[in-house]
Amino acid sequence: MSADILIRKCTKIEEFHRCVEIQREVWGEADLEVEPYVTFVVSAQTGGQIIGAFDGDQMVGFTLAMVGIRDNIPYLHSHMTGVLTSHRGRGVGRLLKLFQREEALHRGIRRVEWTFDPLETRNAHLNFNRLGAISRHFIPNFYGLTTSPLHRGLPTDRLLVEWHLDSKRVIAAINELTRDPSDSPAIIHLPGELKQWEKDQPELVLETQTRVRNEFIELFSKGYAATAVRFTSSGADYCLAPWSDF
Repeated sequence: MSADILIRKCTKIEEFHRCVEIQREVWGEADLEVEPYVTFVVSAQTGGQIIGAFDGDQMVGFTLAMVGIRDNIPYLHSHMTGVLTSHRGRGVGRLLKLFQREEALHRGIRRVEWTFDPLETRNAHLNFNRLGAISRHFIPNFYGLTTSPLHRGLPTDRLLVEWHLDSKRVIAAINELTRDPSDSPAIIHLPGELKQWEKDQPELVLETQTRVRNEFIELFSKGYAATAVRFTSSGADYCLAPWSDF
């Protein structure tokens, strides 16, 4: 499905402008929530990453990452990854992340972080099950309230993802050698009705978000990490376990 997609670094001003266009198509038209092309220019010049996915001559997705320092060790913060609706379900997002990993390791960078909305279980599946990342930190209302329709007027709660690029866990995941998640010492459940509630019962979405926030914060405070997501007949379960590997 993705054999016709080329992944490469972006270096040209016109490619950075195309990243802005893709943002508008994916996240909406609110100028305050669209990174301008100069952000891509600066990131490219300061050791970050701008990686594009191309279907022929057309860029259909991108990843933007910036350099960070944690405990005196450089890492990459993957600020955004966007794929056009026309090319979703073809593994483009995973291809972008795998290229990101290889490029980072080539430079001696062993860790990438990013954030995502815990209510978006498709993203959780990619992050945990397909890439082998983990999460041990929850950030309530990370960006504050925004005008983006994707945020649905809710607080922008986020899980902080850690991708330890050369760990055994990640190597197994990217080579599709991990088992589907089954039993877990702790779970956080998201009901299958969540998407429907977004349309007609937003108060239940807010109620679910609040519960999920509290459960993640409590379990993380006890040394648990989110390591997988599993889908059931009643929705989706985050799988958590005590973590001491990192």
